[in-house]
Amino acid sequence: MTDRVTDRVTPREAMRAWTGLAGRSPAAAAVGAELVARWAEPHRRYHTLDHLLAVLHALDALEAEDPQAVRLAAWFHDAVYEGRPGWDEERSAQLAQARLPRLGVPPGRVREVARLVRLTAAHDRVRPGDRNGEALCDADLAVLAGDDYDAYARAIREEYRHVPDEAFRRGRRAVLTRLLAAPRLYRTDAAHRRWEERARRNMAAELADLAAAQP
Repeated sequence: MTDRVTDRVTPREAMRAWTGLAGRSPAAAAVGAELVARWAEPHRRYHTLDHLLAVLHALDALEAEDPQAVRLAAWFHDAVYEGRPGWDEERSAQLAQARLPRLGVPPGRVREVARLVRLTAAHDRVRPGDRNGEALCDADLAVLAGDDYDAYARAIREEYRHVPDEAFRRGRRAVLTRLLAAPRLYRTDAAHRRWEERARRNMAAELADLAAAQP
């Protein structure tokens, strides 16, 4: 039995969100339909339409220098998802570079969207003062402070179900340890105030569970 975090967001609702961002031109409709189909792929358990809309919602509370670029990057940041860290983000960035010019997005903004998508690979290359990168990465990590953290963690395990248990635990421990070692998990002041303390508690609890499951 698989564990998908939620299926609350429908493709129609997602398309409405896309239309509000990209407009109603035939080109926008085609790109939006492709993106929604990608986010709704059946092999996904966490990186679903719900995650996408949650990131967009989190961005409502965060300031960015170019909100349009950041929201476009949110749409593309996991558009390609095969459970291959780094590779997925690079292919997603390339997809943005291929699709956004069709919508009349200026070249500079296309480059910015692709740059932001690549930042989400590890969330550790955001430079101080990069307001766009800070906003996107903080929104992407907002789930760490959620009440449904346990469901999120189970869904991540499902997305890596091809990885043996011990290898997954080792990799997951490394990710959580790296995140917890950062002086600030969230870079924007708004996200830090809202989510930092709860996120650290959630991750520390998962790390303890992983240690307890060690054979």
